[in-house]
Amino acid sequence: MSRQVWSTLRATVGTAFAVQAVCASVAIPLQTEKYYDLAGSATFIGCTLVSLYWRPLRAGLPLPSPLTFHPRQIVMSAFCCIWAGRLGSFLFQRIQRSGSDSRFDEIKKQPTKFAGAWVLQGVWVSLTAFPVFCVNAVPAHLQPRLGIRDAIACALWLSAFGYEVTADRQKSAWRAAKEAKEHDEKFITSGLWSQSRHPNYVGEVLLWAAQFVGSTSALLSPAVAGPIIPHWLGYLAVASPMLEYALIRYISGVPMLEESGDKKYGDDPRWKEYKRTTPVFFPRPW
Repeated sequence: MSRQVWSTLRATVGTAFAVQAVCASVAIPLQTEKYYDLAGSATFIGCTLVSLYWRPLRAGLPLPSPLTFHPRQIVMSAFCCIWAGRLGSFLFQRIQRSGSDSRFDEIKKQPTKFAGAWVLQGVWVSLTAFPVFCVNAVPAHLQPRLGIRDAIACALWLSAFGYEVTADRQKSAWRAAKEAKEHDEKFITSGLWSQSRHPNYVGEVLLWAAQFVGSTSALLSPAVAGPIIPHWLGYLAVASPMLEYALIRYISGVPMLEESGDKKYGDDPRWKEYKRTTPVFFPRPW
């Protein structure tokens, strides 16, 4: 592997864990989770910038114009930052209104487990955005021209991002209507939430799958795979959507929400019917 590429990836991953360490050093003593999601989003953005600018930073050179980067690097980095900025602000505003995050009710009182959550976030950022970091680590002049895979990746990302944003907005509107006593529904079953019990997560998984597709144009090209990076690194980038899906579907997202829903509405026939007729994750194609 090119020393420059390895140096960039090492600095990027190191940044992810350094940010978590700093934030955890404040959050653990205060037993607060209010900035956990915001810190995660900021880490995505910070690491993306490090992966782009590490070479001039390390050499003590002025930061280059964004126009010096390859269009693929600009687009993938912009997508990552847009997603992180939108999600971070959305989750931060939500916890400011609610005052707490039920995921942390128990573990924030246990320093070791709470520290583990911050470590896990560092792993999440490093592996989820790995395709973006790898593409940014490859010098712009070695990047192949934009092709059909890049177009497919952009179309998929925009569709998935729109799907996630729509799902979040539908739930926010539903919650606001409930607070205004316009309805008395216990849980949302309309809009995209009639197609999946967790449509926002579906959008998130698909947009990271799109980033992987875009990364293959560079990471698997003959000019890069082999001379600049080992072939296995390009294939490792597929870990991004796989990790995102596994984490959300089986660890920190869906299981917690499903368990919470069962505790609140387990005896409600409408909840049982909703679970019976609505897929837990990916919508049915018919």
